[in-house]
Amino acid sequence: MSPAAAALAVTTVSAAAIATTVLRRRYIIVTVIGSSMSPTLVAGDRVLVRRAPLEAIATGRLVVTEPPREHRWDRVRAHGLLIKRAAAVPGDPLPREGAPAFADLPEERVPEGRIVLLGDNPAASLDSRHCGYFQAEQIVGVVLRPLKSSEMRSGTRTQQPSGKDVPSWRM
Repeated sequence: MSPAAAALAVTTVSAAAIATTVLRRRYIIVTVIGSSMSPTLVAGDRVLVRRAPLEAIATGRLVVTEPPREHRWDRVRAHGLLIKRAAAVPGDPLPREGAPAFADLPEERVPEGRIVLLGDNPAASLDSRHCGYFQAEQIVGVVLRPLKSSEMRSGTRTQQPSGKDVPSWRM
């Protein structure tokens, strides 16, 4: 192999490695476990998630988050990631109806750095209705779309949400 061809091969491999690293930092694939987002998402569904801060989330979007580790969540043994729908973002009116966790709060709007996340299947979802706000630092990202099994490639990093609190996605 000529020196020019060898240099091109090294450059190509390096570029591919850098691109893969950048994509894995920006996007993840999450497999749904549980029924809290049914019928939107069901166990076994896989979704493509783009990492995003709280400021980039709009009401109605599906959000992937780490489980809270404080206050009422201390009694819950949630491991892995959770998928919920953004019901209210900072500045939105606080959705009190059907949410005992917000009944005694003095604020009328969701405060900065907090978000209200709800499962689509209330009977099977541990969410803000009972446990209050999620915080900005817990947010992993937003669901972009479901993935078909044919779109999965070997070697793709998969993160498994767990607990009864993790929903699925159907279009």
